[in-house]
Amino acid sequence: MKTINKYELLNYLYILIGSFSLALGVVAFLSPNKVATGGTAGLAIILHYIFNLPTGVLMALINIPLLLVSIKFLGKKFAIKSIVAITFIVLFIDFLAEIIQLPSMSDNLLLATLYGGVAVGVGLGLIFKGGGSAGGGTIIAKIITSKFDVKTSDVILVLDAVVVCSAGFVFNSVELALWSLISIFAAAKLIDAVLTGKSSQKIVHISSYKNLNELSLKISEAIGVCGTIVHGDDFKLSENKDILFIVVDRNRINVLKDLVYLYDNQAKMIVMEATVMLGESEKKAL
Repeated sequence: MKTINKYELLNYLYILIGSFSLALGVVAFLSPNKVATGGTAGLAIILHYIFNLPTGVLMALINIPLLLVSIKFLGKKFAIKSIVAITFIVLFIDFLAEIIQLPSMSDNLLLATLYGGVAVGVGLGLIFKGGGSAGGGTIIAKIITSKFDVKTSDVILVLDAVVVCSAGFVFNSVELALWSLISIFAAAKLIDAVLTGKSSQKIVHISSYKNLNELSLKISEAIGVCGTIVHGDDFKLSENKDILFIVVDRNRINVLKDLVYLYDNQAKMIVMEATVMLGESEKKAL
């Protein structure tokens, strides 16, 4: 029970920090330069310039009905965390913009777009990591995908496209709409980085008609990693073809390649990104 409580506390800490990061990106970089981001945050920026209402209040007005719907479709736990996240975002945005009146940190469109996208992306990534949502596009996407056979990413892409087109129309500038696209792209990259991390390891698949037991011992002695050997056959079921799976640091790839080539110059070696690493030790087999 204590472990569960600590885990949930950490999730809410992620949501708190993520909400502040998102609010900072909107107030300090994007909104002052009329650059929209994706989802309800971007829509709130656009509506702020139309109705001259606080951005945080507009985000709340957009998300409240969506959150009420999300309880039915997505579960109470997800909805509660999303309500907490949106509440924090609204409070932080209006605190920074209306109370302390934080000035724009950059009037350069390129810097404002990139740093704003980074701050929003980090914020959204932390909120997602905590098990919540910043509302809007994510909630709509989850509801639609629960009813229809479409990808969540496709729905979010369409919604973001609507926000970008709206930004171009409201601000009467195709250029600002294009800047908004850059902001959305930067945010998406940072969301992935926060959720999956940037591992320095590579997954390597080595296949050979030779027995790989000897090679696995050489690799273990030279590089200090272990792996898993899978015994199989070729498509014709006429010859044995083993496959060796290992995880290795990227700076040891060339050493591994030389070892494999010396053992069997006909062997196939496939290197892939180890996006998420879980388990007791990075040196153990997959």
